[in-house]
Amino acid sequence: MALVFTTSYLEDTLPLLRFYKRNAERAMEQVADEHLFIALGEESNSIAIIVKHMVGNMRSRWVDFLTSDGEKPNRNRDSEFVDPPATRAALMAQWEEGWACMFAALEPLHEDDLSRQITIRGEAHSVLQAINRQLAHYPYHVGQIVLLAKYFAGDQWKALSVPRNQSAEYTQRVQAGEISQR
Repeated sequence: MALVFTTSYLEDTLPLLRFYKRNAERAMEQVADEHLFIALGEESNSIAIIVKHMVGNMRSRWVDFLTSDGEKPNRNRDSEFVDPPATRAALMAQWEEGWACMFAALEPLHEDDLSRQITIRGEAHSVLQAINRQLAHYPYHVGQIVLLAKYFAGDQWKALSVPRNQSAEYTQRVQAGEISQR
């Protein structure tokens, strides 16, 4: 992801969130449908379960973001870890819905909104704190998705960033404008 100089938290944060969303999507594209639903152990989550959890979190945190608690009364977090959508298409539809909730909440914000107070589980947060909380949470799960996808793709894996043993060539191509890091 290319660095663009900005002094705006929101101008910096929104592209970063889009970057992580796209990385997860590029990882999921590399696995067979059945691999989306395989957990590596009893206490592990499949890619589909991780997606379902992220979507549940996004709906809860971002719908009516500024006016209601970020932990909605209708959220059943425990149910996010069982019974994922049955197909890739259904899973990806939920994925898009979750991210749409988040971007719909964040895109209209202005820098002066960052100091506003909201609540999550009854605890006061500034909008800035709430965004930071999710900016840590979502990449954590994206990393899990990438790791699982890389495992399932095996030798067919295509790097999402700098390919192994190609740092110098990659840097030259970025500097020459041949590829974008976003």
